[in-house]
Amino acid sequence: MAGMVRLAIDFENPAEAWWESGGRDLWESIAEGFDNNDVVLDESLARSWLEQAARIPGWDDGPEYAPHPVLLRELDPDEEV
Repeated sequence: MAGMVRLAIDFENPAEAWWESGGRDLWESIAEGFDNNDVVLDESLARSWLEQAARIPGWDDGPEYAPHPVLLRELDPDEEV
C-alpha cells in the first residue's frame, strides 16, 4: 500500500499531560475504536495529524528513547492492514 503509514501509541512515553490536554480527543478522532492502539492512514493525513498533535502541551515531554506519545511507523510491504 503505497503512501500508507501506521500511527501507534508509544506506551514507553507516559505523556499524561498530552493525553489530558486534548491528545486523547485527537487520537480518538482517527482511531476506529476506544481501545485501538494503532491506526493505518494515508501518509499525508498522518503527517497532518502529527502536526496537530505536536501543538498540544506535553508532546515533547517523553524520555529520549520515546520522545512523543504517538509514533509514526512505515508499513512493511508484506504487512496486511
